[in-house]
Amino acid sequence: MTLDRRTFLGKTVTCACHLALAASVMPTAARKVWAAESLGQVVAREAFGTLEKIADGVWAVISQPLNGDRTTLANGGLIAGKNAVLAVEGFNATAGAEWLAAKSMDLTGMRPTHVVLTHHHGDHANGISGFQMNGAQCAVHSTAVTRDIVVGRDAKTPGALAARTRALDGAVLLSNTEATSIDLGGRSVKVVPRGGHTQSDVTVELDDPSVVFCGDLVWNAMFPNYVDTTPSKFVGAVRGLKRAKDTLYVPGHGSLAKARQIDRYIAMLNEVEAGARKSFTAGIGAEDAGRTFMLSESVGPWALFSNVFYPRAFEAWYREFKV
Repeated sequence: MTLDRRTFLGKTVTCACHLALAASVMPTAARKVWAAESLGQVVAREAFGTLEKIADGVWAVISQPLNGDRTTLANGGLIAGKNAVLAVEGFNATAGAEWLAAKSMDLTGMRPTHVVLTHHHGDHANGISGFQMNGAQCAVHSTAVTRDIVVGRDAKTPGALAARTRALDGAVLLSNTEATSIDLGGRSVKVVPRGGHTQSDVTVELDDPSVVFCGDLVWNAMFPNYVDTTPSKFVGAVRGLKRAKDTLYVPGHGSLAKARQIDRYIAMLNEVEAGARKSFTAGIGAEDAGRTFMLSESVGPWALFSNVFYPRAFEAWYREFKV
């Protein structure tokens, strides 16, 4: 199956569309990015992914959508305290959030009492109301930008998505400038604003154990979608979330990561910037430059779902260079 650039760009306005289409066009070798040896203990396995224990009271959802099941599509997780449980991400479908809520009850004896959306893309937000099914109480935390974009998107949809709109209309709004702490009882979770992948990203972080739920600021072994990206902020945010101490990073897509994988990711992003600067200075158009761009062997292999994604990254950088 081949797609021209106009058709592909039209279909891939969010990360959800990006990965959904990838299932039909991505070569077998690239699918191995989801087959890496797990850094966690698998406690549940579904067609759409796994739930992995990564520390006491902390679990990561690692979605594996390329078989066609996009119930969750994005990664996320659970963090449990003595009297509350926080879920990370609303996932692609309400069934994904409902599934994680049920697993939370199995693992902790509690449904999620809080859920944080890292950004507005549909694969991270569409299923948010699943945490509030059948009258369940679960406080939604998002930035105002994330809330407004998702609610505005729903308002344009035929037969407005009332449940999701209600969930987000009542969201606890996170700061765009200062970290927020959420007390789960004996465990405090930090929600840190870090724009770049979109205009309003947050990460969800623990100090002990050292764990960072990165949202789509980090893609492990997969080239990221620059569709809503401000590249300089993106690179800066990734550098800023990396810690000096031993840390486990839960990316928005791909397998769990440690410092080595984050360093490789930063090196790859730096090469993209350098390539874009060189071609911009030479007066080469972003699309032509992106189509001939190749990453060096030193940064290792990166799954590239379509040849349009290098041009898209170059276009994002060119927008900044022209300012």
